[in-house]
Order: sequence, then C-alpha cells, then structure tokens
Amino acid sequence: MIFTEDRDDPRLDDFRDLSTADRRPDRPGGKGLVIAEGTVVVGRMLESRYPVRALLGVERRFRELDNALARVDVPAYVSSAETMAEVVGFHLNRGVLAVADRPAPLTAAEVVGGAGVVAVLEGVGDHENLGALFRNAAALGVGGVLLGPGCSDPLYRRSVRVSMGHVLRVPFASLDEWPGGLDLLREKGFRVAALTPRADSVPLRAVREHAPGKVALMLGAEGPGLSEEALSAADLAVRIPMVPGVDSLNVATAAAVAFYELQGADR
Repeated sequence: MIFTEDRDDPRLDDFRDLSTADRRPDRPGGKGLVIAEGTVVVGRMLESRYPVRALLGVERRFRELDNALARVDVPAYVSSAETMAEVVGFHLNRGVLAVADRPAPLTAAEVVGGAGVVAVLEGVGDHENLGALFRNAAALGVGGVLLGPGCSDPLYRRSVRVSMGHVLRVPFASLDEWPGGLDLLREKGFRVAALTPRADSVPLRAVREHAPGKVALMLGAEGPGLSEEALSAADLAVRIPMVPGVDSLNVATAAAVAFYELQGADR
C-alpha cells in the first residue's frame, strides 16, 4: 500500500473529479476507464478480465481486500476519507475505488458461443435498469447480453455499481446490425423470443413448449418496450401474465422473472 495525503498527487488523477460530468473518465470523450466502488465490486474487478490500473481508499477497506490484493500487482493508494473526498469530488461511503482499462470488446459470436440463454436488449438506456438487469442475469445463470440500438454503456459507473460488479463478469457485446444481427443467433441454434405484454403472445410458462432449446430473450426499454421492427423479427412473442389493471413491469424485474422461468428446467 502507498500512503498519500496530497490531494494534488498526480498518481491519483484517474480518480479525480468523478462528479464533474465533462471530466469523468468513464464518459464518452474521457479516458475510457471503468470505475468500481466498494469492497464487493472492487473485489470482482480484481478477479475479472479488466486490467486494473490502481486503487484508492481508506486503510480499513484495503484490509478487507487483503486476499484479493495479494493476487495482483497494482498500486493501492491509501488516504484519509477527507483527502479521498477532495480528490473524488464527493464523500464515498464505500471507502474504496478501483479503475481499470477496457479490454478488447467481445464479439456477439463469442458471447453466445457457449450459452443456453442470452438476453438481447433494445433501447435500454437507463443506467440503473441496465445494471440491475446484468445483476439478475448473473444471479439466474444467463450466459450473456447483447446490446442493440439505444442501449447505454454497461461500463458507466452507475451501471457497474448497481450491478454489484456483475457487468464485469457477464459477457456482453454490441449487436451492431439491427435487427439483422438476430440471424446470428438463429445460426447458433437460438430461438428469438420477444417479451411483450401483448395479449396474443405466449404465456411465459408455456415458452418451453415453443422453444425447448436455446433461447435469446429480447427486452425493450421501460415504457415503449420493443419496437415493431424488433417484434416482427422475433420467432415468437411471450408475455408475463399479470392481473387486470397492471400492464407492465420494470424491465429489470420482468427480465428476472423471464430468466428464472427459462432456466427453471436446469434447477
């Protein structure tokens, strides 16, 4: 560990002014860094394929990360909570940060290669919804996530935090051709199922009657849902039956319900 109380220490520049939008290193035009907050998320970053550049935190939090830090060779800068707040731009209750470079992006083929269930997203632009969706995907054994048009960056700091670091573990890739890129999934043996509240769609509990093998579940933005273009490109439409008067669920919640049902046969 390297102790410093100099708020202007140039070695801390990767952590500086994280509350200033136009200087954020994880924003477009920034350094392209990935930021992890808190011992749990930092621990997952240290175990991930993301090359960690440095850590900054209070000594107590580093003690909680002793085992994980023993397996890596990265600088860990220790400061007081006050100095850390001056560098970062706000008081960080979680007490430790890590920054990493982005590895080479995966291709869609690499993401779906060994998966039985994948999520395909269209227009999921809310960072908290996206982070929660990745956390649900990790918890329920979904093999990967493909990002269609209008999706936000899963590696944005809020998404990483809300996912509890699982965006660093669940493989993802952009599906640049839309909706033509769905043909790749069919070539890999997937049936493409679009989640929609439409009354004429297949109830979720019957989805395995129509798609007994590998499934790519398409989910749209909260509010508008999937576009007509995406719905038309799916092999089947499925719905979560709900009581009258409730027409939809939060996209991350709907995803969790669907992931559980799709993976149920393996539990």
